Amino acid sequence: MDMISDYENTMTLAIAAVGIFLWMLFIRSLKKRVSSKYPTPPVVPGLPVIGNLLQLKEKKPYKTFTKWAEIYGPIYSIKTGANTVVVLNNSQLAKEAMVTKYSSMSSRKLSKALKMITHDKTVVVVSNYDDFYRTVKRFIINGLLGANALKRLRHIRETMFKNCTNHFHAHVKNHPAGLMNFREIFRSQLFGLAMKQAVGRDPEKLDVPELGGMVTKEELLEILVLAPMTGLIEVDWRDFFPYLRWIPNQKFEEKIKRMTFRRAAVMKALINEHTNHMKLEEEEECFLDYLLEEGKWLTEEQLQVLLWEPIFESSDTTFVTTEWAMYEIAKDPIRQEILYKEITKVCGSNTFSEDMLSQIPYLTAIFHETLRKHNPVPVVPPRYVDEDTQLGGYHISAGTEVAVNLYGCNMDKKEWERPEEWLPERFLNDKYDPVDLFKTMAFGGGKRICAGALQAITIACTSIGRFVQEFEWKLEDGDDENVGTLGLTCLKLHPLHVLIKPRK
Repeated sequence: MDMISDYENTMTLAIAAVGIFLWMLFIRSLKKRVSSKYPTPPVVPGLPVIGNLLQLKEKKPYKTFTKWAEIYGPIYSIKTGANTVVVLNNSQLAKEAMVTKYSSMSSRKLSKALKMITHDKTVVVVSNYDDFYRTVKRFIINGLLGANALKRLRHIRETMFKNCTNHFHAHVKNHPAGLMNFREIFRSQLFGLAMKQAVGRDPEKLDVPELGGMVTKEELLEILVLAPMTGLIEVDWRDFFPYLRWIPNQKFEEKIKRMTFRRAAVMKALINEHTNHMKLEEEEECFLDYLLEEGKWLTEEQLQVLLWEPIFESSDTTFVTTEWAMYEIAKDPIRQEILYKEITKVCGSNTFSEDMLSQIPYLTAIFHETLRKHNPVPVVPPRYVDEDTQLGGYHISAGTEVAVNLYGCNMDKKEWERPEEWLPERFLNDKYDPVDLFKTMAFGGGKRICAGALQAITIACTSIGRFVQEFEWKLEDGDDENVGTLGLTCLKLHPLHVLIKPRK
């Protein structure tokens, strides 16, 4: 009887403690609401416990966010399980969050998959704004992506452009009336460029002892780019319910661990090959040389991930933008002809080069319009609000996450005329200054502006210009509405297949 009595007393105390705790939370939240002169953002209705998760199950959250903006306005709040997320859907709010109120929300809130793949925020693009971020961003600008580094590495880009057009000519010769798989050629060449810039060479194969021997170039592309790209959008249900982290999710963890193990094995092999042997004749001065010289304090894991980051990003986001641009150009013979005439007027009989980009504003307009309509990153990874702040006239509590829906910003009918259409001419209007990287916000803004913006513009625009100068591009009949995207991303669901014809 005493044991039963003790148990009842313990349960009574536990229930009382929980009640007091919940009451304190209620009082604290009430005080916050009372103390703030600003209202809280509109709330999208959801279900108890899970919030709005079921409404996001179609895996195109950026489209759902955009639909909600038409109902609840450009700023609203949703619940993803235990998390409160404020979603921003227009450029003014996005700029306010990224620049004006940056100090209040400079930390990144990452999913479990992102944490594991980025080695807990080691990569520049998602690291917190601190001394580590500032140091490694300086590394990547000085060693790889800044203006001086781009000048030094220009010959590698020129080789890539030439290799692409050579492959295109070979396709026409061997299959004069056949469709060409643009993705297969361009992605391989872009990956080769990224490898040369990062490790000094583009290996056809690599000895990776931890993976059992030789790995082909196609397998390297899979391990370093394609697999991580799918891994980054993997969802672990525990991300939405942090208090249930103790429950194992073995299938998810094993998948991400295998992915990161294979990547680490390849990066270790690349670094060892570079440091343990005499430089091969064909090797270039590369980003790895810079990291080894300037980043002697980096751990082995940090070195691997920082070296992997530009390989991944150069092979992915620039590729996505260029493939969509060539799709839109092949679909639109009138605008393709306008671009060709602009190029011919500037180049004459000379081969188009990146020196000429500033002389062809229509080409830059095509690039920005493609980014607007087909942004490679439709939703910016959420930022964590460190202290109470205001956005758009609303009170945002500390502990909230803020997500910028770039797709919604770029489909805002108040900001863009006929946003669903691909209209490069809109960026020739004085309203959209070509120098203003905020116009599509594809490169972020403020202190977190993308370090790779200059390289992305240079590679994508020069590729587009060179390809249109040398070939006429045409889609297969019936392929002009093939605009599906892969999962949570804006990657074209089906590779671009085109008919090309050399220009006379």
